[in-house]
This record gives sequence, C-alpha cells and structure tokens, in this order.
Amino acid sequence: MRSTFHGIEVSKRGLFAQQSALNTTGHNIANANTEGYTRQRANMQATTGLPYPGMNASLEPGLLGTGVNVVSLQRLREDFLDIQYRNENKRQGYWDARFETLEKLEGIMNEPSDTGLQKVMDQMWQAWQDLSKDPTNTSARAVVRERSKAVADTFSGLYGHLKEVQGDLDNVMGVKAMEMNSLGQQIASLNRQIADVVPHGYQPNDLYDQRDVLIDKLSKLVEVKVTPAANGMVNVTVEGRDFVTGQTSAPVTTQQNAGTGLLDLTMGGDTFVPTTGYLAGAQQSRDEIVPNMMQRLDVLAVNLTKEINELHRKGASLTDIKNGGAPQDLPFFLDASAPAGSKDYPKGAGSIVVNPDILASLDSIAAALPGKGGTAVGNNENALEIAKIKFKVLQAGTGATDLQESSTLDDYYRYTIGQLGIDSQEALRNQKNSELIVGTVDNQRQSVSGVSIDDEMAEMVKYQHAYSASARVMTSMDEILDKVINGMGRVGL
Repeated sequence: MRSTFHGIEVSKRGLFAQQSALNTTGHNIANANTEGYTRQRANMQATTGLPYPGMNASLEPGLLGTGVNVVSLQRLREDFLDIQYRNENKRQGYWDARFETLEKLEGIMNEPSDTGLQKVMDQMWQAWQDLSKDPTNTSARAVVRERSKAVADTFSGLYGHLKEVQGDLDNVMGVKAMEMNSLGQQIASLNRQIADVVPHGYQPNDLYDQRDVLIDKLSKLVEVKVTPAANGMVNVTVEGRDFVTGQTSAPVTTQQNAGTGLLDLTMGGDTFVPTTGYLAGAQQSRDEIVPNMMQRLDVLAVNLTKEINELHRKGASLTDIKNGGAPQDLPFFLDASAPAGSKDYPKGAGSIVVNPDILASLDSIAAALPGKGGTAVGNNENALEIAKIKFKVLQAGTGATDLQESSTLDDYYRYTIGQLGIDSQEALRNQKNSELIVGTVDNQRQSVSGVSIDDEMAEMVKYQHAYSASARVMTSMDEILDKVINGMGRVGL
C-alpha cells in the first residue's frame, strides 16, 4: 500500500537528483580551464519500487516507481590513454633534454661562421702562408702571432663554454631531483587524503585529478608505472623501483661524486641512474655529449699544437739568424699551467697559450729551416712546412689524445661539427615526433576527460528542465492533496 504522499516523495527525489546533476555540470563548467581536471557525470538510478517482493507483499500488479537517486559522481577517464600518454611523455622529456644540450653546443661552436674555430684556424694557416712569402716582414710575423693567439683564445673560450654547459646540466640534475622528490611527497600526501575519505564511501574525484596531474609531471622526468592500491591509493614505481608506496615516498637526493665533482642521484638511499625521461637525457648530456665534444676539442688542440711545435722547435728565428747559431728550440704553443721556462706542450683545448717569448718578440718566430750544419740561415721553408700542416694526414692511434681515424686536422674538425649537426637533427626529429604523439594522445584524452562547454550547456538545459518538471509534479501532488484534505467531505457546507 503506497503512502498518500508517495507522489511528493518521488518528486522530491527527482528534484534532489536533478539538482545534484546540475551542481555537477556547474562544477564541470567552473573547472573547464583547470589543469588536469576530469569531466564528471552524475550517474542516476531508479530507486527500489513498491511493493518490495516478499510473502506479505501487496498483490497489486507491477512495481510502483519510487523516484531516482544519484548513485555516483563518475570521472570520465580512460586508464589506457593515461598509460599511453605517460609512456610517450617520458620519451619527449628524454629528447627535450638532449636537444636542448645539442642546440646549446651548436650555438657555442657557431659553425659555419666568420667567428668560429674553423675560420680562425684557416686565418692562422693563411698567416703562415703569407709569412712564407716574406719571412722577414714584421707585419706578416705580427699577423702570425695574433692569428695564433686567436686560435688559442678560441680553443680556450670554446672549452670554457662547454665546461659551463656541463656545470649547468649538473645544476639541472639537482633541480630535477628536488622536483622528483617533491612530486613523490605530494603524491603520497594525496594518497593519504584519499585514503581518509574513501573508506567512508566518498568519491574524491578532484583529489584523483590532482594526483594524476602530478603523475603526468613525474612521467616526463622518469619512467613510471602506476598500480592501484587499497582505499583509492596508488603505488608508483620508477624504473621498476618503489617510489611511492601508499602514503610514503622514497627520498630522491643528490651526492657530489668525489671523483668527477658532479652530482650522483640516489633514490631511497641507493644509487639511481635513470634510463629514460628528462633526467636520463640531462644526465647523458652531462656525462656523454658534452664531455665527448670537450674530448674531441682536446684531441684537435693537442695534435694541432704538437705538429706546429715540433716544426717550430726545429726552425730558425730571426734572432737565431742574427746570432748565426743553432735554432733556439722554441715551442710555439705552451700549456697554460706550465711553469716559467718549461717547454710543456698544451694538454688540452682549455690550456693553450702562445709562448711568452714569441709574445715578447716577433723575431722569435722560426720561419726558416737551419742549414746543413745546423747553423741558422734565412729562408722560408719552416713557415711553408707549418702552413702545410693543414693538409697533412695524421695517423690514427690508441692514445687518449690520438685521432681515432687517420685524417687531416681540418677533416677531423669538420667531421666533429658534422656529427654534432647530425646528432642535433636526430634529437630534434625525435623530439618533434614525441611531441606530436604526446599531443595526439592528449587530444584523445581530452576528448574523453576534457570539459566541453557546449556539451555542458546542453546537459545543464536538460537537467534544468527535468528539475522544473519534477517541481511541477510536486505542485500537482500538492493540488491533489489540497483537494483531498480541504475539498472532500464538505457536502452541504
């Protein structure tokens, strides 16, 4: 037997349900531009009909509807798209880091240009060639000295800039480690908040969204895998290692390596070496790309200065010729760290200086070769020999500063710059591809999870009309009851 006020109760439930749906729609619209917000939907379900089946149930045909309830506020999200997005996000992060570094290296090397190392070396070879035409010409000697000094300065400048890039990358590693640590702590904190409310039957959709945004950010730094845990929490593993477990996260720290002076990463107290994501790209850039370029510059500088020094030490300067004695055995380039009077050759690109004796006197430049008896005579042969070094094929060796393939110094440098360009193009291509894929997946994700104002407006009108209709039903019930209560049994009044 249904209640006299059954209709009012049904209408009331309808009003409440449509109101909840309207509130949800309003929440969606309010968060249309919120980062990571997931569209929500109020799922409605008809309440249990009357009479409820049982031995003493009424024999009235059928079940009488009792209205509707909102049974859940569902987040419209596809887990598969999240996994796909995060997998691509780590690749984009990796190529972002590599391309940023290679782009900086291209800017530093600045080839081809009128100020790059290639141009400066060409000018030096040309200066020796010009000196060979008139070995006694003071101006030509001054040009040789200045162009050689420019080569030394350029090598030192390039090496210094590369060292700075490596230092910057080391700082980036430290900053990103702190960011990763912060993300882990925030995810663990959200896990804690979620676990506080889920056991009570609540559905903290907005907290889920905030957590997903953090996991998305984390996925750009490292490889992550997310698995559901109890009470709405998630566990996050990084590179297969536990990072966030329930309400705790493994601390990520940096420690300065005693050998290299650079920062090493630790996670949970153990050494952590990322293999993909931005952190891996930055670490490989710091430990491989930049040192490789520095090493190639070292090889070029050491071999170039060695070849010039070997010839220059055998040559005769104007001072030797004037004195009529043996060559002064003077290296043209010295190592910057060498003590005064030393003849140590440069040990790397960052430590080349022109011999102070040559800086002090242009007559110390040995443009001639001594005669048969070792006595100094005036000719241009040594300047010519030094100028020819540009085209001399140096043999490959196995030493740390030997060329790996037989080539001229020019070819070696051109190959270095060419390889840098190829690596940079590859990184750019992969970065663009990853960016495109991430964008595509994100668009797919937004088509499911994102808020469309048009859709929400249509939903709002739908729920608004349903609300008005429920209110009208209640008004009708009120009029019916008014007739029953106030209009019946009053015959003769």
